[in-house]
Amino acid sequence: MNCKYLFLLLLVALGFTSCISTKQLIYLQEDETTVDSLYTLQKKQEPYRVQVNDLLSIRGKALDPEFVSTFNPTGDANPNATGEERLYYDGFVVDPHGAIRIPKLGEVAVLGLTVDEIRQKIEKQLTEEYFKPEAELFITVKLAGIRYTINGEIGNPGSKIIYRDALTIMEAVANSGDITLTGDRQDVVIIRQYPAGQKVHHIDLTSIDAMNSPYYWVQPNDLILINPLPQKTLGTGTTGLQSFTTILTVFTALVTTYLLFTRL
Repeated sequence: MNCKYLFLLLLVALGFTSCISTKQLIYLQEDETTVDSLYTLQKKQEPYRVQVNDLLSIRGKALDPEFVSTFNPTGDANPNATGEERLYYDGFVVDPHGAIRIPKLGEVAVLGLTVDEIRQKIEKQLTEEYFKPEAELFITVKLAGIRYTINGEIGNPGSKIIYRDALTIMEAVANSGDITLTGDRQDVVIIRQYPAGQKVHHIDLTSIDAMNSPYYWVQPNDLILINPLPQKTLGTGTTGLQSFTTILTVFTALVTTYLLFTRL
């Protein structure tokens, strides 16, 4: 009878020491095995709408370059600044009231607008107040990179900035050293900024349907969290060999304890 209890206890230990399956590790899995399948995206990326604390890069061109020179700073604020640091000094930060301060125009409300809508608004104001149509005014408005923070079970955690107009979460993960073996790819947490506050979203990166999720595209100031799998929390091993070693250790300890008690 004692041996039966010992065997039952061993089975319980075996259940807790299961290794991480392949299904938990593979990204963007399809329901059926196909060859060269065409996957149609059902949703398009929605244009990003500017939030408070966003950093904008605004540049201007015209027949009279002197007039738009204020949009094209030379870095006099900090001549030694380069890259992201220069953008910090030369860019236009959206203040807590949702506005940016632009030379000659003063404060311009931009909260909730896309970069294309901001461009049109600035061009319209400058044309109406300072320029004639024949001046051939050309304004460019861009986000000063996509900044995101990724933490948890990731190879290279921390804050990142990508100088592109669009970024997927798969690219963000790859840029950060990939999710570790003990990271939960099936429930990646995204904390996103909205005008009314922050919202928590979830996405399963092991499913091909993730590509149709509105959270597949990273937005500025996103916080991406990769939580650990239960195997790491329990400390039971991530591979078959590690699990076998754990089981063998537990079994040896149980047998030794049983023999000691039976000889007393």
